[in-house]
Amino acid sequence: MFEYMTAQEAAELWGISVRRVQRLCKENRIEGILNVNRVWLIPKGTEKPLDKRRKSERGGICE
Repeated sequence: MFEYMTAQEAAELWGISVRRVQRLCKENRIEGILNVNRVWLIPKGTEKPLDKRRKSERGGICE
């Protein structure tokens, strides 16, 4: 059987807010998630999805 963590646990592990994890779940950006009685369950060992809001790791300043 699979082991799952809650959105709260994922938020602490990934260093982001619970609300951000919930939004990632709602947008189907995390594979293997379950929604049971309005509680998001995320498979343990799942890596944090890439942030599509950022275009590059270098930032926005041109040199």
